[in-house]
Amino acid sequence: MTRLRDADVLVTGLGAMTPLGGTAPESWQGLLDGRSGVRTLHDEQGSWPEELPVSIAGSVSADPVEILGRVHARRLDRGEQLAVAAAREAFQDAGSPPVEPERLAVVVGTGIGGVLSTLGQNEVYEQSGMRKLSSYAVPMLMPNGPAAWVSIDLGARAGARAPVSACASGAESIALALDLIRLGRADVVVAGGTEASLHPLMVAAFGQMKALSRQEGDPAAVSRPFDADRSGFVIAEGAAVLVLERAEFARARGARVYGAVAGAAVTSSARHISASDTEGQVLAIQGALRDAELAPSDIGHVHAHATSTPGGDLAEADAVAKALGEHPVVTATKSMTGHMLGASGAFGAMSALLSLRHGVVPATRNLDTLDPRIHLDVVNGTNREGRWDAALANSFGFGGHNVSLVLKRTP
Repeated sequence: MTRLRDADVLVTGLGAMTPLGGTAPESWQGLLDGRSGVRTLHDEQGSWPEELPVSIAGSVSADPVEILGRVHARRLDRGEQLAVAAAREAFQDAGSPPVEPERLAVVVGTGIGGVLSTLGQNEVYEQSGMRKLSSYAVPMLMPNGPAAWVSIDLGARAGARAPVSACASGAESIALALDLIRLGRADVVVAGGTEASLHPLMVAAFGQMKALSRQEGDPAAVSRPFDADRSGFVIAEGAAVLVLERAEFARARGARVYGAVAGAAVTSSARHISASDTEGQVLAIQGALRDAELAPSDIGHVHAHATSTPGGDLAEADAVAKALGEHPVVTATKSMTGHMLGASGAFGAMSALLSLRHGVVPATRNLDTLDPRIHLDVVNGTNREGRWDAALANSFGFGGHNVSLVLKRTP
């Protein structure tokens, strides 16, 4: 088994609100069951414009307001609500670590920020004037709002950081949390990502980029990463949060451990604002391996970013094959959740950790025919059981943001 190092950081708590469930265990079980959280928005939002070419999304079925209470929730944007609810679950799952506030940090990223509040408050202003605006409008729309509210909720005083790197935000949060603990600036870091942007404007904007799939028929069959007939991603909302701890601190308190974050790398492609870049992704994967002091052959499982776009999936498949080879067992869980944007990288890391812990990789849904240009061992049909010591979780975002994380199984 791959050994733990002094530089490795342990994961002791998990929390999530996703299209597959209102908690981390429910979401993980949804992956194992091969369920889809993609739904027709007309069923839930009668005002959804008919003229939009896309009317499906991965929406969180659980209500964060029930967790937070209406009085508190009304001050928060939906993305902030999801983040606080997931962070509470993760911290409680970790056993509410008895850490000094000055040694507890928060890193929660988002790709877009409080767009629902921004657009909603603008509508209030235009229809009723400034006196009807919420006094919490600014905290609801600012991208650092989720990190700020989580820090307030948990009493964390070692910093509240908010990476904003599009769809790589959640993964970059974990990379930053790893650095904070290694540098001795915190003993415990609550890290992850959140996103709530299911609004006609966002669907129209992504649609104009031709990034969204316009496939008709069963909504659950639209997101199909690596499939020869993939045609774009399905937008989704959600939040995923992990509790990271300095190994000595976790062991001293007898914490239950899910696994370890052993390495991370963040690169920027510096080529195109929205196109995927194999070279930049290879650099991220190789950098994460160096940071973890592992060889390509040590990686047994890859949780792919794989959004179901024609070019993006192919670029990542080439990057994984070049950096690691064709031996790792690969999965793409966006086939079930849709693309949770800023939350997706954190959920990917969570899924990879649980795959190592339980010895099972969820099958990629809707993979009927593997694109013949992709030469990877992508799990489809049924879940793959096995024993892997280390995994890689990729996350890439518009702007050329590339993040790779290396996770380890612990005894």
